[in-house]
Amino acid sequence: MHDQSSSAAIGLAGGALRLGGTARSAVLVPAALAMLLAVLYPLPAAADQRADFLAGRTRDCRGCDLAGMNFKRRVLNGADLSGAILRDANLHDAQLVGARLAGADLTGANLNKANLGRADLAGARLRDAMLYAANLDGATLAEADLTDALMGVARLTRSDLTNAVLRNVDLRRARLPEATLIGADLAQAALDFAFLRAVRLDGASLRDTRLMGAELINASLVGADLSGANALAASFRGADLSRARLTGTNFRRANMHESLLEGAVFQDTVMPDGTVRDAPSAAGAQ
Repeated sequence: MHDQSSSAAIGLAGGALRLGGTARSAVLVPAALAMLLAVLYPLPAAADQRADFLAGRTRDCRGCDLAGMNFKRRVLNGADLSGAILRDANLHDAQLVGARLAGADLTGANLNKANLGRADLAGARLRDAMLYAANLDGATLAEADLTDALMGVARLTRSDLTNAVLRNVDLRRARLPEATLIGADLAQAALDFAFLRAVRLDGASLRDTRLMGAELINASLVGADLSGANALAASFRGADLSRARLTGTNFRRANMHESLLEGAVFQDTVMPDGTVRDAPSAAGAQ
């Protein structure tokens, strides 16, 4: 049984074959046969790739629309989901080690406890995503948008978040040792008791950010903006705050031993001993 296009192709092929022995047939016969084969044996469509991915036959689904799909505890290590639409998808406890998710839309997705170690999420959209206790060690999140994401106790050891947007993100008790957040926007983020040893926050915005009890030993915050940040009892031991903006920052009971404050801007800044400092720092450490 053939549809109308199949019948047309067969008719064309038959007409061409009846021209045997002519110069014209030498051109029409191969073309007609090619058309006939294309109709009878079409190449797999993009929809087939999505179906194969959902059935577990492939891990390649670049640009696929997978919004709202359930991949809970699915093993997708090394999967290529670049540019895929995964809005509100369930990836709870999924294995995505080394997965390629650059440019993917994961808005509102559930990635709680997911393993995204060494995954590429550059430029991905993760607004309102849930990443509680997720493993993002060594992951690339440069220029990703994580606004309002829930990332409590997540692991981001040596991850790259250069120029990422993390406004109002919940990173309480998260671990980010040696992570790169140069130029990142962490305004109003919650980093209470986060482990940020040797993190790079140069030029980052931490305006009105919560850093209570956070550990930033040997961190680099050169030129960072901590205006209005609450760093009560945080540890900045050996941290570099050169040229940082510290307007209204609360360092009460913070450990700033051996921290560098050259060129930092002080205005209504509450120092570890409770005194308020307004004069800019020329050099030295607290």
